[in-house]
Amino acid sequence: MPKAIQYTKGSIIYFDGDMDDRVFIMQKGAVLLTSADIETGAPVSEQVRSGEFFGVKSALGHFAREETATALVTTVAVALTVQEFEVLFSNNKSLIMKMLRVFSNQLRQIHRKTESILKSRIIDQQSGMLTVAKSFYDDEQFRSACDVYLKFMRRFPDSAHIDAVKKWYNAAKLRADRLAAMNRGPLENPEDFSSSLKIFDLPAFSRFAKDYEPGEVIISEFEPGDSFYFIQKGNVQLVKCVNGTKKNLDILRPGEFFGEMAILDNSPRSATCVASGAVRCLEFNKENFALLITGNPQMALLLLKLFCKRIYDQKRRLKILVIKDLQAKIAGVFLLLDEMNPPDNPSDKQRTFNVTVSDIAHWAGLSYDVTKEEITYFVERQRIKVLGNSIVVSNINDIQRIYETRCDIR
Repeated sequence: MPKAIQYTKGSIIYFDGDMDDRVFIMQKGAVLLTSADIETGAPVSEQVRSGEFFGVKSALGHFAREETATALVTTVAVALTVQEFEVLFSNNKSLIMKMLRVFSNQLRQIHRKTESILKSRIIDQQSGMLTVAKSFYDDEQFRSACDVYLKFMRRFPDSAHIDAVKKWYNAAKLRADRLAAMNRGPLENPEDFSSSLKIFDLPAFSRFAKDYEPGEVIISEFEPGDSFYFIQKGNVQLVKCVNGTKKNLDILRPGEFFGEMAILDNSPRSATCVASGAVRCLEFNKENFALLITGNPQMALLLLKLFCKRIYDQKRRLKILVIKDLQAKIAGVFLLLDEMNPPDNPSDKQRTFNVTVSDIAHWAGLSYDVTKEEITYFVERQRIKVLGNSIVVSNINDIQRIYETRCDIR
């Protein structure tokens, strides 16, 4: 049962860094949430008022508190377990949409800060999509380049670039067809992939299903967002174009959503999603989004938890980017990768990450040459081994110690 707790003025409800699985609703009084700005270290405060929630993200995401909650006056707050919050959340449609939009906006703000630190050039949607297509073409991923050019022609048929885009599309298609003829073989059967969440296996969802071939672009960075997707089967590669260079960000797997941010805040796509092998997704458009979410509480909860995880991951990335010490920065990347890909056996201290030096450079916001020099430092001290397209960390605890002892060096 939810429990009402009274706090006297000045009481600490929880501290930054605490592990606490409770969600709070302010019933009476006022609570101040204090934290430190990731970039500057300056104090940041936010006041919670009656009827508002706090402690949601860390409780749902199962990570440490990111702020300290202090009662400003004599305060009564109702503490809920995650399960109790889920019941309340599922039965309140207005709360569902409000929290999804708030979390989407928070994630978008963190993205913008990250891009600012990386000094990504701000470009318009049309130029952005053309840059994405060219990055695929330059990497000889001609099928993916064709898909982006096609999306451009459908989205912007009256563009001043349309004639040039048609020529580029034809050139990319010619090369894609040649490669397909050389490599033609049986496609993977989407049914062979691991099953998705049972809720979406219902016949009612079959009309939303769409299949994608290997290398097919499902959504392109910079294009307008008018649909979002749930992966039923297969894996989806998340890609971002940074100053004209294509960077692999993550692999999305069955049971995950993507494209939902553009639906919630009417913004252009922030990344490109490419089918890695054969993929089946459920595609939902903007018109039925609110109806679908409010009519399917489990789906809304999945989205809310996804936002909690992505906000946490993006904040971790931002923290790495602002670290001054290069060794701590590289160590931070390995720790982030370890959090994002937890091992099957936590007692095993060795970790193998399917990343390259170039990938580490991207995550750390460093040039390739600087990253290679720092990686060499770790290799020479037998902290890591670089094996082609993977990096083996000998002992993740050693990396943790390096991070903790050096991350505050200015």
